[in-house]
Amino acid sequence: MIAGCRPLAEKTKAVPVLVRLRPVIGAGGFMLLLVLLALLRPVDHDESQYVAATVLAASGLPYRDFAYFQTPLQPLLLAPIAMLGGQWTWPALRLINTFFGIITLISCYGAARAGGARQSIAIAATMLFASCDIFLYTAAIARNDALPAACLSVALWLHLRRPGHQRSPLAAMLTGALLATAAATKISFAIPAIAYGIYALAHRGNRPGLVAVGVAPIAVVVFSLYLAAPAAFMFDVFTFAVRAPIEWYRQANPWKLTLLAKAIDAIKFLLLGPAFLALLMLARSRVKPERASLLIILTLAGLVGALLPSPTWRQYLIPVLPPLFVWLALAWEAQPPDRAWRVAMIVCAVAGWAPTVEGILLGGNRMTIAQAMRESAIIGQAASAVGVAGPVASLAPQLLPGAGLTIDPRFAAGPYYFRSDHLLNDAQERALHLVSRRRMNAMMPLPAAVLIGGEGPWAGSDTDELPILEDYLRSNRWRRVPMPSERFRLYLPPQ
Repeated sequence: MIAGCRPLAEKTKAVPVLVRLRPVIGAGGFMLLLVLLALLRPVDHDESQYVAATVLAASGLPYRDFAYFQTPLQPLLLAPIAMLGGQWTWPALRLINTFFGIITLISCYGAARAGGARQSIAIAATMLFASCDIFLYTAAIARNDALPAACLSVALWLHLRRPGHQRSPLAAMLTGALLATAAATKISFAIPAIAYGIYALAHRGNRPGLVAVGVAPIAVVVFSLYLAAPAAFMFDVFTFAVRAPIEWYRQANPWKLTLLAKAIDAIKFLLLGPAFLALLMLARSRVKPERASLLIILTLAGLVGALLPSPTWRQYLIPVLPPLFVWLALAWEAQPPDRAWRVAMIVCAVAGWAPTVEGILLGGNRMTIAQAMRESAIIGQAASAVGVAGPVASLAPQLLPGAGLTIDPRFAAGPYYFRSDHLLNDAQERALHLVSRRRMNAMMPLPAAVLIGGEGPWAGSDTDELPILEDYLRSNRWRRVPMPSERFRLYLPPQ
């Protein structure tokens, strides 16, 4: 009898194990979904300078050797990916950003649990975070948003695990290093990092001195790059970010520079997902959970950082999300929302997935990363057949590694500086490794080839500088290379 009952007893014991494993299995499935989205999401022209900078950082330094219109850390940290990835660097960089996105979600879950939220509430808040279009975009393409978001999220987790005097010296230094890494990767994260530093000074138990020790090595790296090329550093990181969008949008779409457009864009991006609803809920809530003051400060600091640039784009809002959804989890733990709020959150979460699903299913003539890699292979074969040897200029430099071609450093920024008109003079452009559409005649020495086809609707761009570049090549007798591609043309210098 006892022996006959043993299998039943073993089955009943197995049920709780499966219940406990359910969140782990669900999390694993969602991670695989994010990887799939990174491979299926259409090409975005924003990826150009990030792929190019990472490839060029494998053999040079930002600012000194090529232009990079961001703070410098990401290409330096990810240069080994380019060394190992070779022709597969672009998809590899997409996948590493997906990995950073996963770290962001895990850390936000951990921070919510460390702050006192139950597992079910922490999971719900994390999944709401993951349904924001802001997150889904930044975790699927090769930009510089996912790494600093992961750093900020891990720093939050560290803070909530051991607040105040309980914090170990190592945790305090690591928090400083993470926040400095975030700011040195994307400058808008400097505002939350500074906000944390002020908070730590006001609450001395957070060991502000040791936080500063953690910041120091990252600060030394950034300052060293400044010393290597001060003029290029100041132009790339600060001047271009302020002046270039104003110059461009005054011509292309002045409305985007207005405060009303900024407000509408910010609300629109926050509504593609439950972020805006979370802000409303927390603003209306009278519940102020313990240990939430820093989360409130960082959420507001993230909003300031997101709204400073003009125009406002969805990726600028990523610093807001980690503290916002951890704060939401703690508020829910203190006072669960009623049914109407929960239903509204679900509706907004579905809306957050809409742009991703639409982009994959209804991408029109936009290329996927797989199609882009096939085009790169075609470009590489054509270039090899005519003996191209040396740097190649292109407004889509992200395609060149897949073709086995070297990127001309003067075009490392893709279309973003090329379309500028009056930011620099001839001598400054030469000194800062840049070429604008007005000064193509000064493009000396000539590149080994020019690849046309990097802008326009296929890359998600509403502007197209290709006719200007191609007209210049034709009028100066550059020779077109026969190539079986409908989207791209390869030109060789005149003989």
